[in-house]
Amino acid sequence: MKPSYLPVRRVFPFFFRSFMMAAAALVATTTAYSAPDSSKTPSSHPSSAAHASDAHTQPAPPVNHDSLFVLENAHLTNIRQLTFGGQNAEAYFNVDGTSLTFQSTRKDHECDAIYRMRADGSDLRQISSGLGVTTCSFMAPDGKSIIYASTHLSDSVCPPRPDMSQGYVWALYKNYDIFSTNPDGGDIRRLTDADGYDAECVFSPNGERIIFTSARDGDLELYVMNPDGSNQTRITHSPGYDGGAFFSADGKKIVWRASRPEGAALTEFRELLAQGLVRPSRLEILIADADGSNVVQLTDNGKANFAPFCHPGGRFVIFASNMNDSKGRNFDLFTVEIATKAIQQITFNDTFDGFPMFSPDGKKLVFASNRLGKVRGETNIFIADWVN
Repeated sequence: MKPSYLPVRRVFPFFFRSFMMAAAALVATTTAYSAPDSSKTPSSHPSSAAHASDAHTQPAPPVNHDSLFVLENAHLTNIRQLTFGGQNAEAYFNVDGTSLTFQSTRKDHECDAIYRMRADGSDLRQISSGLGVTTCSFMAPDGKSIIYASTHLSDSVCPPRPDMSQGYVWALYKNYDIFSTNPDGGDIRRLTDADGYDAECVFSPNGERIIFTSARDGDLELYVMNPDGSNQTRITHSPGYDGGAFFSADGKKIVWRASRPEGAALTEFRELLAQGLVRPSRLEILIADADGSNVVQLTDNGKANFAPFCHPGGRFVIFASNMNDSKGRNFDLFTVEIATKAIQQITFNDTFDGFPMFSPDGKKLVFASNRLGKVRGETNIFIADWVN
Protein backbone atom coordinates (compact mmCIF):
# COMPACT_ATOMS: atom_id res chain seq x y z
CA MET A 1 0.00 0.00 0.00
CA LYS A 2 1.30 3.42 -0.92
CA PRO A 3 2.36 5.25 2.28
CA SER A 4 0.92 8.52 3.50
CA TYR A 5 2.58 11.70 2.24
CA LEU A 6 4.55 12.95 5.20
CA PRO A 7 5.50 16.66 5.43
CA VAL A 8 8.55 16.15 7.65
CA ARG A 9 10.49 19.19 6.52
CA ARG A 10 13.26 18.95 9.08
CA VAL A 11 14.99 16.39 6.90
CA PHE A 12 14.13 17.31 3.33
CA PRO A 13 12.49 20.69 2.86
CA PHE A 14 12.78 20.43 -0.96
CA PHE A 15 10.33 17.56 -0.96
CA PHE A 16 8.27 18.93 1.83
CA ARG A 17 7.41 21.77 -0.56
CA SER A 18 6.18 19.28 -3.14
CA PHE A 19 3.85 17.77 -0.60
CA MET A 20 2.52 21.13 0.46
CA MET A 21 1.73 22.13 -3.11
CA ALA A 22 -0.53 19.14 -3.27
CA ALA A 23 -2.18 19.66 0.10
CA ALA A 24 -5.30 21.65 0.70
CA ALA A 25 -4.57 25.09 2.20
CA LEU A 26 -6.79 27.00 4.56
CA VAL A 27 -7.73 30.43 3.08
CA ALA A 28 -8.73 33.20 5.45
CA THR A 29 -8.52 36.98 5.64
CA THR A 30 -6.66 37.54 8.89
CA THR A 31 -3.17 36.73 10.12
CA ALA A 32 -3.53 37.01 13.88
CA TYR A 33 -6.01 35.61 16.31
CA SER A 34 -6.58 34.39 19.84
CA ALA A 35 -7.93 31.04 20.87
CA PRO A 36 -11.70 30.78 21.20
CA ASP A 37 -13.58 29.76 24.31
CA SER A 38 -11.80 26.73 25.77
CA SER A 39 -15.15 25.21 26.72
CA LYS A 40 -15.66 24.48 23.00
CA THR A 41 -12.34 22.64 22.63
CA PRO A 42 -12.67 18.92 21.77
CA SER A 43 -11.35 16.44 24.27
CA SER A 44 -9.12 14.07 24.07
CA HIS A 45 20.41 25.35 5.11
CA PRO A 46 30.35 28.80 -1.82
CA SER A 47 29.54 32.30 -0.89
CA SER A 48 29.24 33.41 2.67
CA ALA A 49 27.89 36.87 1.94
CA ALA A 50 24.78 37.91 3.79
CA HIS A 51 21.77 39.18 1.90
CA ALA A 52 20.31 42.07 3.83
CA SER A 53 18.00 43.21 1.05
CA ASP A 54 15.19 41.14 2.52
CA ALA A 55 15.22 43.07 5.80
CA HIS A 56 11.81 44.51 6.55
CA THR A 57 9.11 44.69 9.14
CA GLN A 58 5.96 42.63 8.95
CA PRO A 59 3.50 43.91 11.55
CA ALA A 60 0.55 41.64 12.22
CA PRO A 61 -2.83 43.07 11.25
CA PRO A 62 -5.63 43.50 13.78
CA VAL A 63 -7.38 40.51 15.28
CA ASN A 64 -10.69 39.60 13.68
CA HIS A 65 -12.30 36.71 15.49
CA ASP A 66 -15.41 36.56 13.32
CA SER A 67 -13.54 35.59 10.16
CA LEU A 68 -11.79 32.59 11.74
CA PHE A 69 -13.16 29.11 12.07
CA VAL A 70 -10.23 27.50 13.87
CA LEU A 71 -10.55 25.66 17.16
CA GLU A 72 -7.44 25.45 19.34
CA ASN A 73 -6.57 24.03 22.71
CA ALA A 74 -6.76 26.44 25.65
CA HIS A 75 -2.94 26.28 26.01
CA LEU A 76 -2.59 28.53 22.93
CA THR A 77 -3.63 32.16 22.77
CA ASN A 78 -2.69 35.32 20.85
CA ILE A 79 -1.49 33.46 17.74
CA ARG A 80 0.39 35.75 15.30
CA GLN A 81 1.66 35.11 11.78
CA LEU A 82 5.37 35.98 11.23
CA THR A 83 5.97 35.11 7.57
CA PHE A 84 3.74 35.75 4.59
CA GLY A 85 4.13 33.61 1.47
CA GLY A 86 6.44 30.89 0.20
CA GLN A 87 7.53 27.82 2.13
CA ASN A 88 8.76 28.57 5.64
CA ALA A 89 9.50 26.12 8.44
CA GLU A 90 11.81 25.03 11.24
CA ALA A 91 11.87 28.32 13.10
CA TYR A 92 14.02 28.01 16.23
CA PHE A 93 14.60 30.52 19.03
CA ASN A 94 17.93 31.94 20.18
CA VAL A 95 18.90 31.65 23.83
CA ASP A 96 16.89 34.66 25.03
CA GLY A 97 13.87 34.13 22.81
CA THR A 98 14.25 37.42 20.93
CA SER A 99 15.06 36.07 17.47
CA LEU A 100 14.56 33.07 15.22
CA THR A 101 16.39 31.26 12.45
CA PHE A 102 14.40 29.34 9.88
CA GLN A 103 14.52 27.96 6.35
CA SER A 104 12.51 29.30 3.47
CA THR A 105 11.92 28.91 -0.25
CA ARG A 106 10.85 32.32 -1.56
CA LYS A 107 11.37 34.81 -4.37
CA ASP A 108 13.55 33.28 -7.13
CA HIS A 109 14.98 30.48 -4.99
CA GLU A 110 14.14 26.95 -6.09
CA CYS A 111 15.02 25.40 -2.73
CA ASP A 112 15.52 26.46 0.86
CA ALA A 113 17.91 29.15 2.16
CA ILE A 114 18.48 30.09 5.80
CA TYR A 115 17.01 33.28 7.23
CA ARG A 116 16.94 35.17 10.54
CA MET A 117 14.29 37.45 11.96
CA ARG A 118 13.24 38.90 15.27
CA ALA A 119 10.63 37.00 17.21
CA ASP A 120 7.98 39.49 16.10
CA GLY A 121 8.74 38.82 12.41
CA SER A 122 10.69 42.05 11.82
CA ASP A 123 14.29 42.52 10.57
CA LEU A 124 14.06 39.57 8.16
CA ARG A 125 17.31 38.77 6.36
CA GLN A 126 18.88 35.89 4.45
CA ILE A 127 22.09 34.52 5.96
CA SER A 128 22.96 31.60 3.65
CA SER A 129 24.28 32.14 0.11
CA GLY A 130 21.32 30.72 -1.75
CA LEU A 131 23.52 28.05 -3.36
CA GLY A 132 22.54 24.41 -3.11
CA VAL A 133 19.90 23.50 -0.56
CA THR A 134 20.09 24.19 3.15
CA THR A 135 18.22 22.94 6.20
CA CYS A 136 18.21 22.66 9.97
CA SER A 137 19.58 25.98 11.25
CA PHE A 138 20.21 26.65 14.94
CA MET A 139 21.83 29.49 16.90
CA ALA A 140 24.62 28.94 19.42
CA PRO A 141 23.69 29.85 23.01
CA ASP A 142 26.40 32.56 23.06
CA GLY A 143 24.90 34.15 19.93
CA LYS A 144 28.23 34.07 18.07
CA SER A 145 27.45 31.43 15.48
CA ILE A 146 24.71 29.63 13.57
CA ILE A 147 24.89 26.08 12.32
CA TYR A 148 23.00 24.55 9.39
CA ALA A 149 23.33 21.78 6.81
CA SER A 150 24.04 22.56 3.14
CA THR A 151 24.91 20.94 -0.20
CA HIS A 152 26.61 24.06 -1.65
CA LEU A 153 30.15 22.60 -1.72
CA SER A 154 29.01 19.85 -4.05
CA ASP A 155 26.71 21.80 -6.33
CA SER A 156 25.36 25.34 -6.49
CA VAL A 157 21.96 24.21 -7.76
CA CYS A 158 19.18 22.36 -6.03
CA PRO A 159 19.61 18.58 -5.97
CA PRO A 160 17.23 16.41 -8.01
CA ARG A 161 14.01 15.11 -6.61
CA PRO A 162 13.89 11.41 -5.74
CA ASP A 163 12.28 8.83 -7.99
CA MET A 164 8.82 8.16 -6.59
CA SER A 165 8.35 4.93 -8.57
CA GLN A 166 9.05 3.11 -5.31
CA GLY A 167 6.35 5.05 -3.50
CA TYR A 168 6.80 8.09 -1.31
CA VAL A 169 10.48 8.30 -0.32
CA TRP A 170 12.98 10.92 0.83
CA ALA A 171 16.43 11.36 -0.77
CA LEU A 172 19.36 11.15 1.65
CA TYR A 173 21.74 13.53 -0.12
CA LYS A 174 25.25 12.35 0.71
CA ASN A 175 26.60 15.86 -0.05
CA TYR A 176 24.76 17.37 2.91
CA ASP A 177 27.34 18.57 5.46
CA ILE A 178 27.09 20.74 8.53
CA PHE A 179 28.52 24.27 8.57
CA SER A 180 29.00 27.06 11.10
CA THR A 181 28.76 30.77 10.26
CA ASN A 182 28.73 34.02 12.15
CA PRO A 183 25.30 35.55 12.81
CA ASP A 184 25.36 37.47 9.50
CA GLY A 185 26.23 34.42 7.41
CA GLY A 186 29.95 35.14 6.97
CA ASP A 187 33.03 33.13 8.00
CA ILE A 188 31.60 29.79 6.87
CA ARG A 189 33.34 26.81 8.44
CA ARG A 190 32.71 23.17 7.54
CA LEU A 191 32.16 20.96 10.57
CA THR A 192 31.50 17.55 8.98
CA ASP A 193 33.04 15.88 5.91
CA ALA A 194 32.05 12.23 6.27
CA ASP A 195 30.95 10.25 3.23
CA GLY A 196 27.21 10.40 3.69
CA TYR A 197 24.31 12.53 4.80
CA ASP A 198 25.00 14.87 7.77
CA ALA A 199 22.20 17.20 8.86
CA GLU A 200 19.55 17.83 11.53
CA CYS A 201 21.92 19.70 13.86
CA VAL A 202 21.25 21.62 17.08
CA PHE A 203 23.33 22.94 19.99
CA SER A 204 23.10 21.77 23.57
CA PRO A 205 21.88 24.47 25.99
CA ASN A 206 25.40 25.15 27.29
CA GLY A 207 26.80 25.30 23.72
CA GLU A 208 29.38 22.59 24.38
CA ARG A 209 27.90 19.93 22.10
CA ILE A 210 26.08 19.64 18.77
CA ILE A 211 23.79 16.70 18.11
CA PHE A 212 23.09 15.66 14.52
CA THR A 213 21.97 12.80 12.27
CA SER A 214 24.37 10.98 9.91
CA ALA A 215 24.31 8.04 7.50
CA ARG A 216 28.12 7.63 7.59
CA ASP A 217 28.02 4.20 9.21
CA GLY A 218 25.39 2.68 6.94
CA ASP A 219 22.38 3.57 9.06
CA LEU A 220 20.64 6.80 10.10
CA GLU A 221 21.95 7.40 13.61
CA LEU A 222 22.46 10.22 16.11
CA TYR A 223 25.94 11.65 16.71
CA VAL A 224 27.38 14.38 18.90
CA MET A 225 30.40 16.63 18.31
CA ASN A 226 32.16 19.68 19.71
CA PRO A 227 31.22 23.09 18.25
CA ASP A 228 34.40 23.07 16.13
CA GLY A 229 33.47 19.70 14.60
CA SER A 230 35.91 17.64 16.65
CA ASN A 231 35.15 14.48 18.61
CA GLN A 232 32.30 13.19 16.44
CA THR A 233 30.75 10.30 18.34
CA ARG A 234 27.81 8.02 17.57
CA ILE A 235 25.29 7.66 20.38
CA THR A 236 22.47 5.51 18.92
CA HIS A 237 22.93 1.96 17.66
CA SER A 238 19.58 0.51 16.59
CA PRO A 239 18.62 -0.23 12.96
CA GLY A 240 16.23 2.38 11.59
CA TYR A 241 15.97 6.11 11.29
CA ASP A 242 17.08 8.23 14.28
CA GLY A 243 16.82 11.96 13.65
CA GLY A 244 15.54 15.40 14.48
CA ALA A 245 16.97 15.39 18.00
CA PHE A 246 16.82 18.22 20.54
CA PHE A 247 18.25 18.59 24.02
CA SER A 248 16.12 19.23 27.06
CA ALA A 249 16.48 22.64 28.71
CA ASP A 250 18.89 21.30 31.34
CA GLY A 251 20.92 19.41 28.71
CA LYS A 252 20.50 16.10 30.50
CA LYS A 253 18.08 14.53 28.03
CA ILE A 254 17.58 14.25 24.28
CA VAL A 255 14.31 13.70 22.46
CA TRP A 256 14.02 12.58 18.84
CA ARG A 257 11.97 10.73 16.20
CA ALA A 258 12.83 7.16 15.28
CA SER A 259 11.76 4.16 13.25
CA ARG A 260 12.46 0.62 14.37
CA PRO A 261 11.69 -1.58 11.34
CA GLU A 262 11.77 -5.34 11.67
CA GLY A 263 11.57 -8.29 9.28
CA ALA A 264 10.55 -7.33 5.75
CA ALA A 265 10.32 -3.66 6.77
CA LEU A 266 13.97 -3.71 7.91
CA THR A 267 15.01 -5.37 4.65
CA GLU A 268 13.21 -2.66 2.68
CA PHE A 269 14.72 0.06 4.88
CA ARG A 270 18.25 -1.20 4.14
CA GLU A 271 17.59 -1.61 0.40
CA LEU A 272 16.32 1.96 0.15
CA LEU A 273 19.16 3.29 2.29
CA ALA A 274 21.67 1.70 -0.09
CA GLN A 275 20.04 3.80 -2.83
CA GLY A 276 20.21 6.95 -0.70
CA LEU A 277 16.50 6.84 0.09
CA VAL A 278 14.27 6.34 3.09
CA ARG A 279 10.54 5.79 3.42
CA PRO A 280 9.15 7.74 6.42
CA SER A 281 6.07 5.66 7.03
CA ARG A 282 6.32 5.10 10.81
CA LEU A 283 8.10 7.34 13.31
CA GLU A 284 7.77 7.33 17.09
CA ILE A 285 9.01 9.80 19.72
CA LEU A 286 11.87 8.65 21.97
CA ILE A 287 13.62 10.23 24.94
CA ALA A 288 16.95 9.25 26.52
CA ASP A 289 19.87 10.53 28.55
CA ALA A 290 22.09 12.93 26.59
CA ASP A 291 24.62 10.17 25.88
CA GLY A 292 21.92 8.03 24.26
CA SER A 293 21.45 5.67 27.17
CA ASN A 294 18.25 4.78 29.02
CA VAL A 295 15.96 5.08 26.02
CA VAL A 296 12.21 5.40 26.63
CA GLN A 297 9.62 5.33 23.86
CA LEU A 298 6.97 7.99 24.46
CA THR A 299 4.56 7.25 21.60
CA ASP A 300 3.37 3.96 20.19
CA ASN A 301 0.69 4.62 17.57
CA GLY A 302 2.35 3.48 14.34
CA LYS A 303 1.84 6.86 12.70
CA ALA A 304 4.19 9.71 11.64
CA ASN A 305 5.21 11.42 14.88
CA PHE A 306 8.04 13.96 14.46
CA ALA A 307 9.59 17.30 15.53
CA PRO A 308 9.59 16.68 19.30
CA PHE A 309 10.71 19.41 21.68
CA CYS A 310 10.86 19.39 25.48
CA HIS A 311 9.02 22.05 27.43
CA PRO A 312 11.54 24.01 29.58
CA GLY A 313 9.74 22.77 32.67
CA GLY A 314 10.78 19.24 31.82
CA ARG A 315 7.40 17.61 32.34
CA PHE A 316 6.24 17.05 28.77
CA VAL A 317 7.27 17.00 25.09
CA ILE A 318 5.42 18.72 22.25
CA PHE A 319 5.46 17.14 18.79
CA ALA A 320 3.60 16.91 15.47
CA SER A 321 1.62 13.88 14.38
CA ASN A 322 -1.02 12.60 11.99
CA MET A 323 -2.28 10.13 14.58
CA ASN A 324 -5.85 11.41 14.49
CA ASP A 325 -6.25 11.47 10.70
CA SER A 326 -7.26 8.18 9.13
CA LYS A 327 -5.77 9.27 5.78
CA GLY A 328 -2.49 10.35 7.40
CA ARG A 329 -2.41 13.77 5.72
CA ASN A 330 -3.46 16.18 8.46
CA PHE A 331 -0.81 16.94 11.08
CA ASP A 332 -1.57 18.64 14.39
CA LEU A 333 0.45 19.43 17.51
CA PHE A 334 0.26 17.21 20.57
CA THR A 335 1.96 16.95 23.96
CA VAL A 336 3.02 13.77 25.73
CA GLU A 337 3.74 13.61 29.46
CA ILE A 338 7.19 12.10 30.06
CA ALA A 339 6.17 10.34 33.26
CA THR A 340 2.78 8.93 32.24
CA LYS A 341 2.92 9.08 28.38
CA ALA A 342 -0.50 10.74 28.45
CA ILE A 343 -1.18 12.58 25.17
CA GLN A 344 -3.12 15.82 24.70
CA GLN A 345 -4.02 17.39 21.36
CA ILE A 346 -3.03 21.08 21.12
CA THR A 347 -4.06 22.24 17.64
CA PHE A 348 -7.21 21.28 15.78
CA ASN A 349 -6.56 22.99 12.45
CA ASP A 350 -7.77 21.07 9.41
CA THR A 351 -4.39 21.16 7.63
CA PHE A 352 -0.67 20.92 8.50
CA ASP A 353 0.73 22.17 11.83
CA GLY A 354 4.30 21.14 12.72
CA PHE A 355 7.84 21.98 13.92
CA PRO A 356 6.90 23.37 17.33
CA MET A 357 9.50 24.93 19.66
CA PHE A 358 9.07 26.61 23.02
CA SER A 359 10.87 29.83 23.87
CA PRO A 360 13.52 29.37 26.59
CA ASP A 361 11.12 30.68 29.25
CA GLY A 362 8.31 28.43 28.05
CA LYS A 363 5.95 31.35 27.50
CA LYS A 364 5.90 31.26 23.68
CA LEU A 365 5.43 28.55 21.10
CA VAL A 366 6.62 28.92 17.49
CA PHE A 367 5.43 26.53 14.80
CA ALA A 368 4.86 26.14 11.05
CA SER A 369 1.43 25.83 9.51
CA ASN A 370 -0.58 25.85 6.29
CA ARG A 371 -3.35 27.81 8.02
CA LEU A 372 -4.31 31.12 6.43
CA GLY A 373 -2.37 30.30 3.27
CA LYS A 374 -3.16 32.57 0.33
CA VAL A 375 -2.23 29.87 -2.20
CA ARG A 376 -2.31 26.09 -2.09
CA GLY A 377 0.50 24.58 -0.06
CA GLU A 378 1.76 27.86 1.43
CA THR A 379 3.53 27.26 4.75
CA ASN A 380 4.23 30.07 7.22
CA ILE A 381 5.69 30.61 10.68
CA PHE A 382 3.38 31.42 13.57
CA ILE A 383 4.01 32.31 17.20
CA ALA A 384 1.62 32.03 20.12
CA ASP A 385 1.50 32.59 23.85
CA TRP A 386 1.59 29.35 25.82
CA VAL A 387 -0.74 29.09 28.79
CA ASN A 388 0.14 26.41 31.35
